[in-house]
Amino acid sequence: MIAVVDIAGKQVKIQENTVVKVPFLGKNEGEPVTFDRVLYASDEKEIKIGTPVLEGASVEATVIKNGREKKVIVFKKIPRKNHDKKNGHRQQFTEIKIDKIAL
Repeated sequence: MIAVVDIAGKQVKIQENTVVKVPFLGKNEGEPVTFDRVLYASDEKEIKIGTPVLEGASVEATVIKNGREKKVIVFKKIPRKNHDKKNGHRQQFTEIKIDKIAL
């Protein structure tokens, strides 16, 4: 079964028993997480599309780990003014394992 779920403002395509990297959820490792905003679900027999979400559908997952992405460098320079600014940013993420998609 395949589903599209709204997780922390991002639409993520998921399948059962897969590991997905999503925006940081603030949960500890090993904690269960439930997502109720299922936008789309399909299996071999039928396709269900929500308006905007499917009523009664949910996705159960388990947090595997929390981490930080690779550093992104932001460099700003104003020519001929001897002004430059260099910043780095590491975005946090959560890795989850999809346990069950329930319609």
